[in-house]
Amino acid sequence: MSEESKVSVIIPFYNCSYVDLAIQSVLDQSYPNIELIVVDDGSTLWLEKLAPFRDRIIYIQKSNGGTASALNKGIEVATGTYFAWLSADDQFHPDKIKNQIEKLKSTGTLFNYTAYYYINEQGERISDTVSMLFSSRAHFIETMMLGCPVNGSTVLLHMDIFRAVGTFDEMLLYTQDYDLWLRILPHFSWSYIEYPQLDYRVHQEMGSVIYSEAQKREIEQVQANHHGVLSHLLLKERGE
Repeated sequence: MSEESKVSVIIPFYNCSYVDLAIQSVLDQSYPNIELIVVDDGSTLWLEKLAPFRDRIIYIQKSNGGTASALNKGIEVATGTYFAWLSADDQFHPDKIKNQIEKLKSTGTLFNYTAYYYINEQGERISDTVSMLFSSRAHFIETMMLGCPVNGSTVLLHMDIFRAVGTFDEMLLYTQDYDLWLRILPHFSWSYIEYPQLDYRVHQEMGSVIYSEAQKREIEQVQANHHGVLSHLLLKERGE
């Protein structure tokens, strides 16, 4: 793995007033080889916040289709060896990509995720470290069957993973990340950084607040879809 391997960071953007802060956090990364792809998913608001960055980003416009479709559009044009996703209301810490590339190299894994902090609308930290450590791979699989401890904006993965399991399911409006992680889990080992690399913004306009009931139903459907495969994987890990 080259230290200079290109990382494609994709920001799906839909009417988010924090997008300039997200973009700046990627441009401020200490890792030198990053392409930043901003996918405008039919936005009608806050487009002026992109103007100062247009010469430093790859800007793609599309009709509104949801987060999964925006991420997949970005993946289509990405030229990096690695993929990272940043929600337009979140912010990377300056060494996030560098630390993750180093972790992938030291562990021989192709998928990494990290701990994070909660921040509020003003960018003030409102939590201690949000982190979950697992005693074994079986413990991790059990937890993933019950819920998703993986924050999508913390993930860095090798593009080969998409070639193996496919990209985000565009039929899923809220759980496209959870579904993809469950598809990846049986086939790839993961690594984890237990100190925060991301600020995750909590605010009243976020989808998980506005659409909480619909999101809950979709989570249950995704869990049901993957239950059989993950149950078999769990038995295998336990040696049963």
